[in-house]
Parts: sequence; C-alpha cells; structure tokens
Amino acid sequence: MSDIDSMSFEDAMKALEEVVGQLEHGDVPLDRSIELYERGAKLKERCAKLLKEAEERVEKITLNADGTPQGTAPADGQ
Repeated sequence: MSDIDSMSFEDAMKALEEVVGQLEHGDVPLDRSIELYERGAKLKERCAKLLKEAEERVEKITLNADGTPQGTAPADGQ
C-alpha cells in the first residue's frame, strides 16, 4: 500500500495542490516533473475514489414517511 492509498480526502487534496504548485513554477527538472505528474495523477485518482464513495453513502440515506432522514442503508444494498 502506498502512502496515497491511506490518505484522507483532505490530505490527498492538500498534497495534490502542492504538486500542482511545484509544477506551475516551471523550475523543476524534467525527471522531477514527470515524477510529480505521476504522483499528481495518483492523488487525483484517490480524491475521485473517496468522493465517489462519499456520494454513494449520501445516496443511501433512507427517508421515513414524512421525508426526514431516518438512517442509512448499507452501501452494498443489503
């Protein structure tokens, strides 16, 4: 497991912003730029995955008869 795989959404976003900042300066050697780009792509994937999981959890919130949330249904539909 890489360090990215264990990051929270907030940590991954912060790290991604740092990568983008370094790349935007333009004074990074080519090899380092490629490494940063690859890390940025992995961080983006991590953020997207966590965001999708959060969206799925929100979608599973169940409502009672009057429309107020009463709990959540399991994400796997059981």
